[in-house]
Amino acid sequence: MGAYDDLIAYERETQALAQVMGRLSWDQETVMPKGAAHQRAEEMGALESVLHRRRTDPRVGEWLEAVDETALDHAARAQLRHILRGYIRAMRLPETLSSQIARVTSRAQGIWAEARAADDVAHFLPTLAEVVRLKREEAAALAQGGDPYDALLDDYEPGATGAGIAAMFDRMRPRLVELRERILGSDRHPAPLSGRFGAEGQMTVAREVASHFGYDWRHGRLDHSVHPFTSGSGTDVRITTRVDEGDPLNCLYSTLHEVGHGAYEQGIDPAYLLSPLGEGVSMGVHESQSRIYENQLGRSRAFCGWLHARLAEVFGQSGAADADAFYAAVNRVHSGYIRTEADEVHYNLHIMLRFDLERELIAGRLEVADLEEAWNERFQSDFGVAVDKPSNGVLQDVHWSVGLFGYFPTYTLGNVYAGCLYTALCAAVPSLDDDLARGHAETATAWLRENVQRHGGLYEPAEVIQRACGFDPHEGPLLDYLEAKFGALYRL
Repeated sequence: MGAYDDLIAYERETQALAQVMGRLSWDQETVMPKGAAHQRAEEMGALESVLHRRRTDPRVGEWLEAVDETALDHAARAQLRHILRGYIRAMRLPETLSSQIARVTSRAQGIWAEARAADDVAHFLPTLAEVVRLKREEAAALAQGGDPYDALLDDYEPGATGAGIAAMFDRMRPRLVELRERILGSDRHPAPLSGRFGAEGQMTVAREVASHFGYDWRHGRLDHSVHPFTSGSGTDVRITTRVDEGDPLNCLYSTLHEVGHGAYEQGIDPAYLLSPLGEGVSMGVHESQSRIYENQLGRSRAFCGWLHARLAEVFGQSGAADADAFYAAVNRVHSGYIRTEADEVHYNLHIMLRFDLERELIAGRLEVADLEEAWNERFQSDFGVAVDKPSNGVLQDVHWSVGLFGYFPTYTLGNVYAGCLYTALCAAVPSLDDDLARGHAETATAWLRENVQRHGGLYEPAEVIQRACGFDPHEGPLLDYLEAKFGALYRL
């Protein structure tokens, strides 16, 4: 066990340094002075160099070679699997490239935010072109002659392939489009919420909702950012949200989405702290938690009834005539521009657009200079609406600025996994709607913690879902859920 123990002790220090780097990213998005961007980019690049050297240290390879797997239990073999995967990936990447990506993407994040605020695509495109060039280099180095996009996707959803994702999307798209057309062609047209909802009141309700869904404030905090996100793992897990005083749903459901991510990290077995098992196993499984918290639970008729009453208490009105009108407003289907504000019917169509474009970018079949035009043409085709400004189009997401190519399809994978989990959850927790009607989700989140969250990286992604649900994950439960929910809501 000597080699294994030495390897785990070394990995623990590497994981601790990676957490520090994550904290720098959180700081950059929340409280860092704007004038510190260039210095922060240098700091991120320097720390990435340190991490890369640790991940490619020859001793890691020697320890991996020396470990006797037959003497290890299941958890230890899982630790070894993750470390070996990370070691192979790190060895394929030159340190200079890894450091340069960290430095450029840190700087690009601020440039993207400026361009988005000013609706100035030209301000961002040169930097994005640099990011894409570096990510193409990274993909080629990792792929070793294989598919470059698959090499990037594997970092977020191990085992997934672009071809497999594309095939799943091809199966999903016809049912989604058909459902959308039936909804938009119906005689039901729910009104959005109206009124003003002060920022302080929104944050009060957001914190209450986070508490009801199990977010642990002893080991977390809620802040503001341009694009809501979750940062950290173990005993320090931070979430952010944003506020629009004309639309409280933006704040509340962004918060609830991030609570799903945060609760996953907080719910992992403490024995895995600062180890490869101490984080969510994949972004698809991560998204399954954020999406089931936000949608199947948070947008349910039962929980919306409680939320309608709570908003009326805080603001003197909820923005809707009654609980039914509020539920309809929360789940209103419309062809909006913004992915993070999209209804459940349209959401995956947003992801399919981004997935196709980023695959083309990494393959070199689409250049950054042509990206805005390609985006606008595709959006018009898919949603029947012309993009009115870049912040509603190609500049709306932070992901490409920070180099997250291969990340977008995991959002829909998360929805698919969430559909499977919700089927199992409803069977396991008969009191679910009664609990949600009181504003509480403890029974649901306890089931998710026991069946998904506590395992961390112990199992492979699809195996996590299969073990929780009793069947292999597939898109059917999600599509059935959407058709049943919106068929009833729109009287189809």
